Amino acid sequence: MDDNTPDLFTEPAPPDGEFLTLGNYAERAYLDYAVSVVKGRALPDVSDGQKPVQRRILFAMNEMGLADNAKPVKSARVVGDVLGKYHPHGDQSAYDALVRLAQDFSMRYPLIDGQGNFGSRDGDGAAAMRYTEARLTPISKLLLDEINQGTVDFMPNYDGSFQEPKLLPARLPFLLLNGASGIAVGLATEIPSHNLREVAAAAVAMIRQPALQHAELMQLVPGPDFPGGGQIISSEAEIAAAYETGRGSLKVRARWKIEELARGQWQLVFNELPPGTSAQRVLEEIEEQTNPKIKLGKKTLTPEQLQTKQTLLALLDAVRDESGKDAPVRIVFEPKTSRVDQTEFVNTLLAHTSLESNTSLNLVMVGADGRPRQKGLAEILREWIGFRFATVTRRTQYRLTKVDDRIHILEGRMIVFLNIDEVIRIIRESDEPKPALMAAFGLSDRQAEDILEIRLRQLARLEKIKIEKELSELRDEKAKLEELLGSDSAMKRLIIHEIEGDAKQYGDERRTLIQQEKRAVFEVRVVDEPVTVVVSQRGWVRALKGHGLDAASFTFKAGDGLYAAFQCRTPDTLVAWGSNGRVYSVAVALLPGGRGDGVPVTSLIELESGSHLMHYYAAPADQQLLLASSNGFGFVAKVGDMVSRVKAGKSFMTIDAGATPLVPMPMLPDATRVACLSSGGRLLVFGLDEMKTLSGGGRGVILMGLDENESLVQALAIGKAGLVLSGTGRGGKAYEEVFAGAALTPHVGKRARKGRLPDTKLKLLSLRPVAVE
Repeated sequence: MDDNTPDLFTEPAPPDGEFLTLGNYAERAYLDYAVSVVKGRALPDVSDGQKPVQRRILFAMNEMGLADNAKPVKSARVVGDVLGKYHPHGDQSAYDALVRLAQDFSMRYPLIDGQGNFGSRDGDGAAAMRYTEARLTPISKLLLDEINQGTVDFMPNYDGSFQEPKLLPARLPFLLLNGASGIAVGLATEIPSHNLREVAAAAVAMIRQPALQHAELMQLVPGPDFPGGGQIISSEAEIAAAYETGRGSLKVRARWKIEELARGQWQLVFNELPPGTSAQRVLEEIEEQTNPKIKLGKKTLTPEQLQTKQTLLALLDAVRDESGKDAPVRIVFEPKTSRVDQTEFVNTLLAHTSLESNTSLNLVMVGADGRPRQKGLAEILREWIGFRFATVTRRTQYRLTKVDDRIHILEGRMIVFLNIDEVIRIIRESDEPKPALMAAFGLSDRQAEDILEIRLRQLARLEKIKIEKELSELRDEKAKLEELLGSDSAMKRLIIHEIEGDAKQYGDERRTLIQQEKRAVFEVRVVDEPVTVVVSQRGWVRALKGHGLDAASFTFKAGDGLYAAFQCRTPDTLVAWGSNGRVYSVAVALLPGGRGDGVPVTSLIELESGSHLMHYYAAPADQQLLLASSNGFGFVAKVGDMVSRVKAGKSFMTIDAGATPLVPMPMLPDATRVACLSSGGRLLVFGLDEMKTLSGGGRGVILMGLDENESLVQALAIGKAGLVLSGTGRGGKAYEEVFAGAALTPHVGKRARKGRLPDTKLKLLSLRPVAVE
């Protein structure tokens, strides 16, 4: 979301008497709803890290006196108080928010101490609110202790009968400590939790050095710290990039240990899971893959389902969930035999289950300016530090006001003790003692009122000593408070001291390990042998053993014929190109063999709606291909770049409207130049060094300049031996001519030029490189 988007949220209402069209009215009404959802429900605030419902729950519990040392009360009482006073929404939504604040597997630092069944990470719901009890945790003091010290603004509740805080005076950046998750209108947030000590250290470092570089900040906060532990396997560069922009994806995996048993046996135990993964979910995934169901619209299990089932059953003997009170997470996997390779066993489980998964990072929140926006780590800390300075300044001013008022009162009382007899006489004899006292001793209205309310016991001699001592202490405190307000360095020292003290009291060790690892990929053990992949014009495919097969012996369905036969090996990949530039990949080892007609490629992939397959190529992962589109763009990529783990393939070639992908051409080992042929018969040859290699795909560069209504027919790499022009001569008879050396020179130019018509009588149809013996 960019900086301009939130301006929509401040559009003024129409003035009185202005008529609106129904469309404009609906737009403004929906905008009001969007503002309500974005700022009033779904997104946390950068200052205290709380959503409105969470803030109201914590404030209500604080007002009810439910501190960490208080007796817990029924959650229904808390919810009733929240709904009746501050949050005019459903009771279940409020209770769900309360439950989440109490779950130690959802919150890194729970703010509510829940008594009873508050759910589990397996997805079990909490007991009804009439059965559970709640009170605040000790760490919640960091959000609530300063609430009545003038630190934050209050506003009327929904009916104006109570006051509620706009924000909580957070002593630490709770937005980062506990994170947040929410979906609003057009916005979503996914903020992971972090370690308190690390965040506190980063905040202190930024206070001391406001221009702290992002790289230095990442040394202090290396990444998320999830409640359930686990391991982040993304690289430092990937993590840093995500935190700099406020958006990214991190790879997380479970943590495990090998337990040795008697007689050389062993078992694999997972004791920490990625966020969002539960033991029940893992067991369900294992069950689905070892006992798969036939997919809708299919008659039998797919080759992938069969292969996965065979692989898991060959390695896995039993799996059970031993999680309990002593071990929050304990999933035990027993191998088929003790001879199973432990690394292969672990990688297979990681690759086939959510024991290894991605977690998104989307740092969207309501900023200090009240506008929802995506922020990087440095900006989040900077805005919280600004909030903390404002909070401590207000707290200091509030305390100074209280101290001044108390000093004023005590100074008036000292006058009483110095003139006790006269004060008593005036009170006894005067009809209006208050103005008389004010006139006699120069007292203020407040001092005179206090003197008149003093009890006789407070006129004792010891009371004078107490007042003198208290006055001395208050004057010392006033000097310190004034120094704080007048000195930025003193204010910095105080805030740093408080942050470090809180970190020492409430901080703990990091739970999530950050260590880069390669993503677990399940590799099927395939016998490496030569095969010929036969693809028909209608997209039927099969793999025949051996090379050098006679194409005349291939049989096809009626009306079908040979598209191409690719001589490759079983570990290679068949790639198919859709008309929209999307590419799909199928392992050659998974292709059907035998003497039949094979199967349609579309049965092995999930073709995007509205598109159709146009081209095919089978080769090893390191084979480079020249990819081009009919509007003259192209680039070079490897087959391995186009392989996808999902059947839906991947968007790879950017195909403009009206254009189509051309036949992919292999990059020959001796290739030095690229030849392009237009539909107008023009030929252009340029150096291979002008081409661009795009491993991630794209549109590429302009290969050849085209006239209006003209298209690119072919683009291929050629060597020094030149190329062969194929076409038709008189009478439509097929002919071929070799262009090499001097014959090719007139057509050599720079990329993106238009080229020239060849000096030939042939009507050009296609090109191919001259074969090198």
